[in-house]
Amino acid sequence: MFNVLFLCTGNSARSILAESILRKEGKGRFRAFSAGSQPRGEVNPFALKVLRAMDYPSEGFRSKSWDEFSAADAPVLDFVFTVCDNAAGETCPFWPGKPMTAHWGIEDPAAVGGTDIEKERAFSQAALFMKNRIMAFVNLPQETIDRLALGSRLREIGNLEGTTSAKAKAD
Repeated sequence: MFNVLFLCTGNSARSILAESILRKEGKGRFRAFSAGSQPRGEVNPFALKVLRAMDYPSEGFRSKSWDEFSAADAPVLDFVFTVCDNAAGETCPFWPGKPMTAHWGIEDPAAVGGTDIEKERAFSQAALFMKNRIMAFVNLPQETIDRLALGSRLREIGNLEGTTSAKAKAD
């Protein structure tokens, strides 16, 4: 079983979406976690609403610090994915075990203003973009692909539709 950590600054929206989606789509091959560099302390209610609507787990999530995953008793991580540009630019803690890393930036749905319908639409779109990345990830032949090729594929996944990466948008 692979341990996967999704990082965002606030750990209230995108990283929570990713954790929930991988919990279900990983089909027991992955243990999913999420955390933030500056956790908001609560999960955005639109994230939970969209997860329920998409039939993904929506219970038991909490906004927490990435420090929990650099502690001595933390699970050894196999993969760490940043899902927001702010977290990607921050100096991350040391992750024991030297996990593979990639940036899978997606626009912050929590930053969208307007009506509740517009906000929910933004969360739904972010969840779909995240699901596409996670499905590509879980379908990689991780047992038979070498580490260099796997790293390249993880970065390619981050450039799928919905990316916030300026380089990917230019290509």
